[in-house]
Amino acid sequence: MTDAALEWLLADDVAVRYQVHRDLLGHDDTELRRRIALEGDGAALLAARGANGHWGRGFYQPKWTSSHYTLLELKNLGLPPGTTAPREAGALILAEEKGRDGGLNPSRTIGQSDVCVNGMALNYLSHFGAATADLASIVDFILSQRMTDGGFNCRSNRSGATHSSVHTTVSVIEGLTEYLRDGHGYRADELAAASATSVEFLLRHRLFRSEHTGEPMDPEFLRLHHPARWHFDILRGLDALRDAGVAYDSRMADALEILGRRRRDDGRWAASRAYPGATHLPPVRAGRRHPWVTLIALRVLGAYGA
Repeated sequence: MTDAALEWLLADDVAVRYQVHRDLLGHDDTELRRRIALEGDGAALLAARGANGHWGRGFYQPKWTSSHYTLLELKNLGLPPGTTAPREAGALILAEEKGRDGGLNPSRTIGQSDVCVNGMALNYLSHFGAATADLASIVDFILSQRMTDGGFNCRSNRSGATHSSVHTTVSVIEGLTEYLRDGHGYRADELAAASATSVEFLLRHRLFRSEHTGEPMDPEFLRLHHPARWHFDILRGLDALRDAGVAYDSRMADALEILGRRRRDDGRWAASRAYPGATHLPPVRAGRRHPWVTLIALRVLGAYGA
């Protein structure tokens, strides 16, 4: 990490500064964290909440400005768990959106819940203090969707998919990591086992390679995005493994090498194009140096000794 890159990050949004202190400098600055709700991107997202307690038109519409994706973004900013607005919105979602199978289901026409959506929701609901009893049916649903290859696929209960998806699997890993970190005990051993097989699924694919051909499954997996939303890329995958406490594995080497190559001469990383759709916050233009991509890349490389 160059001094110039560090100074640049420490001059950015308060949420970036907080995570730089926490993840790169080893100091959890509680005052900086408190300010995430009061200024910058965190305050802007909180201010976009409607009078009905939701963001957008409710739980899942429109895509990136809905309560679902806004709560995920607020969690990823590091917003303190006790912040009132996301706790209230989470309670609304839990009260209004559970389907017959126990999962959260924003669709009124599809009977089956989506395990990718539920993995993301478990992530932010756990972070923002939902009670174990309210999360239990979501946990039950997620575990019911575990596939024989160790991972998860949102299409397994709707179109009969037989192979796990990296998109869905990383979303579930993130949700299980947060749920277990927050001390929930309900089916914790089974969730830890599901997380371990999901991690193995990603590593077996070297995060982005086909098991059959060894080639990249999708060129988009090698591009770096922020926010990732539901999409997988190597940056999100490696950061999810780091956050889950997964030790270095030689099967990470290809993804880490690609990530290291993407570093610019000034020690920073650029963003790829943002995913289409309206957002609360203006995206960083593709090709521009991106503080979040840089921060996440640095903490991943630091964690894995690269």
